[in-house]
Amino acid sequence: MTHSPRRYLMYIAQNYSFAILRPLQQAILKQGGQVCWFFEGNDVEGDFLHADEQRLTSVADVKAWQPDAVFVPGNVVPRCIPGVKVGVFHGFNAGKLNRRGREDHFEIRGCFDLYCTQGPDTTVRFTQLAQQYGFFKVKQTGWPMLDPLFTEPASNPYCAVDDPRPTILMCSTFSRNLTCAPHLYETVKALVATGKWRWLVQFHPKMAAETVAQYKALQGPNLMFVETDNVIPVLQAADVMLCDTSSILLMFLLQGKPVVTFNNQHPLPHLLNVTTTDEVEHALSEALTYPVDLMVHIKHYCQQIHPYQDGCSSERVLAATNALLDNGLRELKSKPLNIVREFKMRKKLGFWGL
Repeated sequence: MTHSPRRYLMYIAQNYSFAILRPLQQAILKQGGQVCWFFEGNDVEGDFLHADEQRLTSVADVKAWQPDAVFVPGNVVPRCIPGVKVGVFHGFNAGKLNRRGREDHFEIRGCFDLYCTQGPDTTVRFTQLAQQYGFFKVKQTGWPMLDPLFTEPASNPYCAVDDPRPTILMCSTFSRNLTCAPHLYETVKALVATGKWRWLVQFHPKMAAETVAQYKALQGPNLMFVETDNVIPVLQAADVMLCDTSSILLMFLLQGKPVVTFNNQHPLPHLLNVTTTDEVEHALSEALTYPVDLMVHIKHYCQQIHPYQDGCSSERVLAATNALLDNGLRELKSKPLNIVREFKMRKKLGFWGL
């Protein structure tokens, strides 16, 4: 008896989710599965969809297609979407607290059947939560988005092959109490003017428009402002990162490269953290020497957050999902109804059917 190929839905609400799920899509297609995309809300631009990618435009279309599994890089997915719900995360645990004063990364919202964790530092906690709640499973797989990070690209538009200067990548989160971008503008402007380093600047898509405009105005032979739905080549092109408490810095560290942070919330030994603008230049110069002690701390930290450097996390996520589809669901309790959240999500999606 031949089984029809399994169907997998990519459920996304932000443009950066394309880069998280595309390596997984590749693994699915290689195994003969089918993939469709669904956009929640108005923040996803259809232009980012490739010509050979298929999009379902309504919940009714999704229900008609009947996916076996749904991959979600966000925090929530409504019950009206059919299929096993798999949480794959939109970033690493940067220790950000939500309005309830709890670590947002570990907030259980009753939406998922399976969490595919990135490394031991989150797997341990999620495994405890799985035992406590009983309605989801946990499998440590690594993060699909990072698969391309560990494979050298054929060409990289952000590398300047004929420019021998070190490259500094500045990234910053958008939240007002964490962002370094407005505070470091004058410092960066002065450093860019010296011309001793090459700068790449890439901000969170929700960054304040006036801050974006300021940095864009610095573009020239020493600085390139990057707007992209795929940060991996940008990370690969730089020698050192300047950042704040954005979780993108963890992806940079995983390459075995130093990060200088400005007022980081958790300034642990794998970071070179500074608290005043005067210290930034010296810290960047030090980071560019790849200090031995710092590199040891970085290596140890990376083993905790994402021990995989084989570029095969997508295959592990797919295997864990298929194992759950094959025989794991009957061991799980029913998920909570979440009537208020479900109502809000259906309202957002404009779907009131069964």
